[in-house]
Amino acid sequence: MGWLDRVTDQVDALRQARSLQEASCSAEAYAILDRVIRTTSDPYARADALVQRLSALINLGRTAEFTRAIEEASGIVRDLPEPYLHGHLNALAAVAAQHQGALDRCVVHLVRAARSLGAVESPDRDTAWGWHDLAMAYSYLGFHGYALGAIERARQLAGTVGIPEATFAAPGIRLRNAVALDHNGDSDGCLRVLRDIAVDLHRYRRDGHAAELRPSSLAAYGYAAARRACLGDPAETGGDNDPARLLGYGGDSARARDMRQLGQVCLAVVADRPAEAVTRLDRARVSQETLGAAESARLRSIALARAGDHAAAHQSDRLAFRLAAQRNDRLRDVYIDGVAARIDHEEMRREAARYESEALTDPLTGLPNRRRLERYIAATVDRGEQVVIGVCDLDGFNAVNTRHGQHSGDLVLQRVAGVINRVMRRGDFVARYGGDEFVVVLPGASMTQAVEVGNRIRAAVRAEDWESLVPGTPVGVSVGFAQVSGAGPAVRHALHAAFSEAGRAILRTRAQPRTD
Repeated sequence: MGWLDRVTDQVDALRQARSLQEASCSAEAYAILDRVIRTTSDPYARADALVQRLSALINLGRTAEFTRAIEEASGIVRDLPEPYLHGHLNALAAVAAQHQGALDRCVVHLVRAARSLGAVESPDRDTAWGWHDLAMAYSYLGFHGYALGAIERARQLAGTVGIPEATFAAPGIRLRNAVALDHNGDSDGCLRVLRDIAVDLHRYRRDGHAAELRPSSLAAYGYAAARRACLGDPAETGGDNDPARLLGYGGDSARARDMRQLGQVCLAVVADRPAEAVTRLDRARVSQETLGAAESARLRSIALARAGDHAAAHQSDRLAFRLAAQRNDRLRDVYIDGVAARIDHEEMRREAARYESEALTDPLTGLPNRRRLERYIAATVDRGEQVVIGVCDLDGFNAVNTRHGQHSGDLVLQRVAGVINRVMRRGDFVARYGGDEFVVVLPGASMTQAVEVGNRIRAAVRAEDWESLVPGTPVGVSVGFAQVSGAGPAVRHALHAAFSEAGRAILRTRAQPRTD
């Protein structure tokens, strides 16, 4: 079952919006999605439309609307147990955060997207597009290896649901990798990647799959060809692979529009019109995120070098390198901050665990305390297990405190705790309930077995050398048992009733004449 099979309202409209976005007609898709959002009562249809609308806004470059769109989509998606939705929304939110310059938030969304998309049990066409958008987010951030891995995952899923391979050609991923190499001084490496991109385009045309390429992909192929020619490779002109022609594709995609403007700068350099190239750069209004903040400065350097102004070209090259380094520094800071946050989180978790342990443990005896006892009994009863509890009440303890003081009384309690622990069966539970009361829990025991345990406890306490610890003050113990019945909210009342019954058993025991 695919994702849209869960949607019960306006499915045709949602499919139409998808097709329009794949064809780089995001403005038309936005209008359809906005209408679905306003009219649907199906939460799944609304969630899908909100996620797809965010995609349209990103394609259109309407940055000012990103935050509100993410908040609206998150508000409904978080309540739906559908990993695809969470994954695709986070992938798109990562792209949005990167275009807003919020790299730390972008990295968080990337991690969440990968985890959610990886948890989809029955991947379908939409999951494939989710991986595609995650690959784009990785690419814009400069995580080129992750981007290639994600787009390969998208292609694998695409093959199983009938999406042509060329639809997920994604030349923009390798294009951004190529220009990043050039920004960092590796122009030869950049050319090698750009040439590989050209080989792919020729293969798709040769095999008759060019019509399956998305308009935005064609624009990326066009920019790759123009950029390669700008670095000295011969340009293809006059045919289907003419960069000027390819740059005309891309529909209303903001990224394609950016590549068109910068591609015209490259073509002006190739035509030996460097002054025109510089003028176009001065007029260009492109997002720094499409091809990196350093791309405009690098193109200016190439144009100025072609014009013979090598000093100014060198200055622009240094600016390009510095801008590329700033991105690397920001990513490094995000990584370091992320590691620091993880360390802080681990320390807080360990501190919370320590406090939790202290809150559930009697500090004097080291035994579980009353709160932990109640949790243990409740969990055991909820599992359907029979539970017998025994209340152990010390005899002579008040005399110990009166004659020898509280310190000696604490020593007696600690020794009694050790004695009871020593004689219990494997799997039994011992806790200090408070004062001089200890409680033993016997899972799965019968009352006959409980009586045997009680006898062992009394005998072991009686056998201790109390004379050397608290001279003249013998210590004994009375034990009463009862069963706990009832689960869930009733367990506390059942526990109270069992304590009462155990208390009565203790009184009966003390009223009987001792024979031992």
